[in-house]
Amino acid sequence: MKFVSTRKGIAASGPETVFQGLAPDGGLYLPLPDAMPKADGADLSTLEAAERFVTGALFDDFSEVVREEAIRRLLSRFPDADPIPLREVDGMQMLELFHGRTGAFKDVALSMLPVFMRHAANGKRVLILTATSGDTGSAAMQGFAGVDGTEIIVYYPATGTSRIQKLQMTTPSEPNVHAVGIRGNFDDAQAAVKRIFASKEMQDAAAKAGVTLSSANSINTGRLIPQIAYYMLAGAKLGKAFDVVVPSGNFGNILAAYYAKKLGSPIGELVVASNVNDVLSRFVKTGVYDPGEKFTVTNSPSMDIRISSNVERLLWMLNYDGDVAAACEEVARLMSDLKAKGRYELNDAAKARLFADFRGGVATLEETESEMRRLEEKCGYLVDPHTAVATKVAKDLGYPKAGRPVVVAATATAYKFPETCARAFGRDMLVDPPPAFAELERLPIAQTMTVDLVEIDSTVRNLL
Repeated sequence: MKFVSTRKGIAASGPETVFQGLAPDGGLYLPLPDAMPKADGADLSTLEAAERFVTGALFDDFSEVVREEAIRRLLSRFPDADPIPLREVDGMQMLELFHGRTGAFKDVALSMLPVFMRHAANGKRVLILTATSGDTGSAAMQGFAGVDGTEIIVYYPATGTSRIQKLQMTTPSEPNVHAVGIRGNFDDAQAAVKRIFASKEMQDAAAKAGVTLSSANSINTGRLIPQIAYYMLAGAKLGKAFDVVVPSGNFGNILAAYYAKKLGSPIGELVVASNVNDVLSRFVKTGVYDPGEKFTVTNSPSMDIRISSNVERLLWMLNYDGDVAAACEEVARLMSDLKAKGRYELNDAAKARLFADFRGGVATLEETESEMRRLEEKCGYLVDPHTAVATKVAKDLGYPKAGRPVVVAATATAYKFPETCARAFGRDMLVDPPPAFAELERLPIAQTMTVDLVEIDSTVRNLL
């Protein structure tokens, strides 16, 4: 499999994309569409089989031994016979992605990424910089805790994450994991991480220390590619065409579904479900990406994002007609417009492709909590606020429709958001928490650092 970068078409192998994280041109790596095989006849009946197909198709320049090691590590952290069940609730198929250690969909890929990273590093030391709106940070810290040759710094908003999300990031005590609260939001943290990657001064300091900087965010192919498998699995379980609704923040999870469609999963429409920070839902409906100035801290904090990195990969795909250089040129133009004008607009051909695959919808804070109550009262089914955004949007847009089932990505467990659940239900519904969640309340706080935005760079220099 050949990967190219989105802005200058720099070619790279799978291990190189994992090791580097961000491409040298400031863009993201993505698999060359012409080299993506179809899943015709492939065994996709279990998560293990689906991961074996996806990693074999897209990470074939990792050895089979490495790919199998990554799959074994994943399955060891999802011990149930069916790690990702598909449950019918209120006419929707709930793809439960939250049965990992931190209760969020990020646990799937972040159980595998450390294996890919360790082999891609080939003995070199790696410092992983990760911005999080809540869930990526805890899953990344769990994934990399104790992994030889790696250290990880997670930057999270000091205000905006739930109490449980914060505990998941501040209680780990392994010496190679570090969580830093920032006085800002996810967009601030993500911009700082990208700036550090692009800084020659920081790269030189890392090289002098014998360290390579990389990422565990979904800008890294090692995060994105394992997520494709569970949409392949959903298609195999249903055995027919289906639509997908995904609560979306940094656009990585729904992009994984888009790639699953490219690999042959019978996915029809891809629905972006947004909270009131609705940049993505407006984009897929208009072809105009306009973050605006408004930012709201909501009850679905993992979606409180205005600048979504993975959209850049979609832009490249929408503009690719077999000419890598032309697609890169158009992406570079759009990124330049975003920097100079604060917005960009797709050309007509790219808009047509976007509208052919994507839909979008929004749920407000009040609608989110009302939807949580509705599903519990009607079906006895607890959803977290992010999943409630998705089910509300699905119902508002008339899914399921056209005789196709609709798969809703249930991205987190309700136990991660006790404050929102207490407000939504008016009583404590979160009885008998999973052991890992109950333990959080008893663990001492090990990560205590909080910094201003201007201090983020110094935290990297100090660790180097």
